[in-house]
Amino acid sequence: MKGHHDGEETLSHEHGAGNARRREGHSHGARAPGRWVRLRHDLSHLNPFGHSHESSDSVDDALESSAAGIRALKISLVALMATALFQVVIVIISGSVALLADTIHNFSDALTAVPLWIAFALSRRAATRAYTYGYGRAEDLAGVAIVGMIFLSAVVAGYESVMKLLNGSEVSNVGWVAVAAVVGFLGNELVAQFRITVGRRIGSAALVADGQHARVDGFTSLAVLAGAIGVWLGYPILDPIIGLLITIAILFIVKGSAVSIWRRMMDAVEPEVIDSIERSAAGVSGVERVGSIRARWVGHRVYSEVEIGVLENLSAAEIAGIRERLSAEVKRAVPKLERLVVEAVPCG
Repeated sequence: MKGHHDGEETLSHEHGAGNARRREGHSHGARAPGRWVRLRHDLSHLNPFGHSHESSDSVDDALESSAAGIRALKISLVALMATALFQVVIVIISGSVALLADTIHNFSDALTAVPLWIAFALSRRAATRAYTYGYGRAEDLAGVAIVGMIFLSAVVAGYESVMKLLNGSEVSNVGWVAVAAVVGFLGNELVAQFRITVGRRIGSAALVADGQHARVDGFTSLAVLAGAIGVWLGYPILDPIIGLLITIAILFIVKGSAVSIWRRMMDAVEPEVIDSIERSAAGVSGVERVGSIRARWVGHRVYSEVEIGVLENLSAAEIAGIRERLSAEVKRAVPKLERLVVEAVPCG
């Protein structure tokens, strides 16, 4: 039958139309929630024991997801800049190279919010005839910029540590160095929890990587605390040694973040996403078999293509019904799904 071969249907007739209605509602419908309401909503998702898998963790609308990402970046930028500025003052009065390395890294971590902010803003723009998939890939490019900034901070911290190790170091106001280290740990851990929670909720690999980066920064601050204790006990050489250890930790962050961004840029997708699509499709009545499945991330949304087998004697209307049921089931299983193309082919 003609409908068996050339009929392809996407979620655009139901999911896309829903997005259009939501966008229309944002522009001249009910008022959007206020800034403090949105902030309270984001902070409520912080959980020191992990992230929730409840339905409230899934933000279905792409515009809403980007807005949540931008809010997370604004808040974390302010928090990290305040932490780094406090540490700068202590570096000046103490001369601690370990704290200097940690401060440089905190500044670089704060500044990584800038390319991500730009990427989230771009992803809110509508697709065009040239950029038919929209601007979601800007998020992956922001991830590349973040990896570069992290690597640069490692180079600067390593250089300063080596110079202090060769020329000798003298640390004063050790108590304040310890206080700055504790402040650095607390600031980074709170930012890490916030970025990772929001990043997982909206499906942003770049934001999750940035949060993991902040988490390791927190542990490097504890290393600074250990160095300060060593200096207080009469071993000042521990200060530049701790600086070098922090540099090595930063390089490991570079490696992990680079692998994550590389996978996204090469259209890799988590196996559980494919498994969810396959299980959902196989459970739909009228689907005789599930063929090839393709999926990829575009920014923090999933685009997928599924081939299914249907009986030869079905009418075009029956096949359309199967597609519609399949689309609904897959959307429930993969809440971050933006577009699904279903190809129905006849089977015996």
